[in-house]
Amino acid sequence: MKTQTLALAFLAATAIGGIAWVFIYPLLSGERKAESRRASIARSEPAARQTEKSQRSRREQVEGTLKELEARRQKDSKLSLGGRLMQAGLDWSTQKFITVSAVVGAVFFVVTFMLGGGFLGAIGMGFAGGFGLPRWVLNFLKKRREKKFLAALPDAVDVIVRGIKAGLPLFESIKVVAADSPEPLKGEFLAIIETQAVGMPLGDACARLYERMPVPEANFFGIVVAIQQKSGGNLSEALGNLSKVLRDRKKMAEKIQAMSMEAKASAGIIGSLPPIVMLLVYLTTPGYISVLWTNPTGQLMLVGCVTWMSIGIMVMKKMINFDF
Repeated sequence: MKTQTLALAFLAATAIGGIAWVFIYPLLSGERKAESRRASIARSEPAARQTEKSQRSRREQVEGTLKELEARRQKDSKLSLGGRLMQAGLDWSTQKFITVSAVVGAVFFVVTFMLGGGFLGAIGMGFAGGFGLPRWVLNFLKKRREKKFLAALPDAVDVIVRGIKAGLPLFESIKVVAADSPEPLKGEFLAIIETQAVGMPLGDACARLYERMPVPEANFFGIVVAIQQKSGGNLSEALGNLSKVLRDRKKMAEKIQAMSMEAKASAGIIGSLPPIVMLLVYLTTPGYISVLWTNPTGQLMLVGCVTWMSIGIMVMKKMINFDF
């Protein structure tokens, strides 16, 4: 009897404890509040998922724009002669350039042959005058134009930033730059305005700047504007950061130029020694040195010397000039 009483008491206590655990403990422990909080968070989860989806979409747009610009750059990396003429700032046609090159080559050939340089030497000078010299001049004009562009681009970006902060649209700020900037920056921004005026979006028009001015800084500007036009964002802050990057790159280029001047001077001295010695020997004893261009073996040796000297100069130039 006593055992049955203890068993009933144990079962009653267990039942009461279970009921209290089910109904009273959640109220005392705050479990229901936690459940309601988790439910509220679960209800707000679609909004967070929507924000994450929006950020992912914007990131995908940026990545797509970068891939598109990189594909366009690789496609246009092998430019035709007309594209190189455009980049050099010349309004010549391809036929005119080829004609001028052929005339210069013919003049070099005739002058060398009439001065007794021999047929082989005349062919070499004609090739240098018709193929090498015009393209060297074209590359020189292109590099000079790029340097002028890079010197004026940071100030132009600062003008655009100040215009945007003052409330002007991007297109109007570009017009201000095109009106007041020196050449060739003025002509390139006028080309952007003309391209946009015929219906091309402003981002694509700015991205095409790299086709006419193949420098990384122009590519940076086109990428920033193109991404902002497609994805949105604070354009003044982005262009302000771009201006800082452009000025830092300019400082780095000037520092590299200053540090490499010794190597460039050495390359210039070493490269100029053979022609100078040859000229001095010709002025003192012409018969001794004239064998190089009057004798076929001497002509062959002269061509070989010029070839090896050119290779050495190009290797030294490659060693002291690098992109960053």
